[in-house]
Amino acid sequence: MPNQRSYWGWGYEDFPLPEKSLEHYKKMFSTLFQIKEFEEITPLPVEELKLRLPRFSLPPTLEKICSHSNFDRASHTYGKAFRDIWRGLHGIFPNPPDYVAFPKTEADIAELMRYATDNNISLIPYGGGSSVCGGTEPTENPRYVGVISVDMKHFDQVLEIDEASRSAHIQGGIFGPALEAALKPYGLTLRHYPQSFEFSTLGGWIATRSGGHFATLYTHIDEFVQGVTMITPKGKIETRRLPGSGAGPSEERLLTGSEGILGIVTSAWMRLQTIPKYKKTITVAFPTFEAGAAAARALAQSGLHPSNARLIDAMEAFANGLGNGSTAMLIVGFESHQREVSYMMKEALTLCKEQGGSWDEKRLTATDRSKKGDAWKNSFLLAPYIRDECMKLGLIMETFETAVTWNQFPDFYKNVKKATQEAIHKHCGVGTVTCRFTHVYPDGPAPYFTVIAKGKKGKQLEQWDAIKKAASQAIIDNGGTITHHHAVGKDHRPYYTQQHTPLFGEMLAAAKEAVDPNWVMNPGVLLKEK
Repeated sequence: MPNQRSYWGWGYEDFPLPEKSLEHYKKMFSTLFQIKEFEEITPLPVEELKLRLPRFSLPPTLEKICSHSNFDRASHTYGKAFRDIWRGLHGIFPNPPDYVAFPKTEADIAELMRYATDNNISLIPYGGGSSVCGGTEPTENPRYVGVISVDMKHFDQVLEIDEASRSAHIQGGIFGPALEAALKPYGLTLRHYPQSFEFSTLGGWIATRSGGHFATLYTHIDEFVQGVTMITPKGKIETRRLPGSGAGPSEERLLTGSEGILGIVTSAWMRLQTIPKYKKTITVAFPTFEAGAAAARALAQSGLHPSNARLIDAMEAFANGLGNGSTAMLIVGFESHQREVSYMMKEALTLCKEQGGSWDEKRLTATDRSKKGDAWKNSFLLAPYIRDECMKLGLIMETFETAVTWNQFPDFYKNVKKATQEAIHKHCGVGTVTCRFTHVYPDGPAPYFTVIAKGKKGKQLEQWDAIKKAASQAIIDNGGTITHHHAVGKDHRPYYTQQHTPLFGEMLAAAKEAVDPNWVMNPGVLLKEK
């Protein structure tokens, strides 16, 4: 089994990527983009990276919990976006953290914060490092003496399970698989599965307002947060456990989504669910993406609350083993721990049929898993690894996501896709943009776009940045959010600033000032640096 994390890319460095999958993509892109010969980019061994020496020395009390090894510093420099992977792949690490801290107690974190505040050193909370928006990248601001990345891997326990309230007290550094394994003996689950599930943590999900896999009802981590414990430079915040409250603005809601600018999430009480026993998934084909969108809207507004309502356009469906390249595909799924779900599926399919949907009738009574659904799930989990391999071939492959109301969606979809395709043509010559819905709500969908384009040797980063800029501005100009579930970080901050009112920005800055007057916590994320 693979067990060594890659310092530059996604997941494990020795992950056994299926050769057939890679050959499938190479053949497809070679044909689409008329590529006769791909690049062959090979990352440097981590020991050969020439990293800048730490710019300051630690006191003995902090030395024992900190590392300055090449692997730790390089692997904590970037997240996992295209621009991060590209720089890591090319051995470009001009601004690594000076040290990586591995605190074991809240007292360790408090001491780090005191030291950072007194010595003008920035601290970056680090969970699994799966940020795709610059959320864990060190500041370059010269006002700081240096940077310490604070890795929370030792905060990895389920501390208490309250079965009566169906909730649990869980430390912030626990990874998804370990969390679910600890809950399973009790028949319980958090049931929050972002694509980064294997390589992200509870604290990271809370800090970034993570979106999970399920398409309706409980889509974001916010809905599971019962109470939060956070260490800030000014002290500890521990919110009260309540099933609900009307007592003013909510403490835990302010902390959820704060992206490390206020403090570090050390633990949280989380609402749980009973593990589902009954599941059914059927893939529905539609003649057009627009017809599939109409069906997705009908499902979102039906009150059926499907666990999956993932609409995939024809090109993306075909590339991932679904459809024939001319039909959009809607993966419809239901789950329940109480009752059989076939009756809900029948109602959902009736709505799909009204919009021109068709499916294999045998799937209604089948007890085995859908091969098409499994094909999509497998490609979904492999996607980050495939992206990295395609980058090693010199291609540009990356995603961006958003959400918008249904009344705006037709024009939004057309305009954002047009702006992105024009940018691809201008900067790459050839390439494509596909779309799927990751989540659907009664008032609007969450479109998720994938860009695949021909790269110019050594220029792929500039090419992607130009495409991303055009797409991001089109999202804001057409009424969408700059991010539905990938967070703001440094990369999205200029567009987040356009999205919220100036007065709210002042309110957020005042909240930061209250708990972090020296602005040492994750500077440049959410708010412009001082």
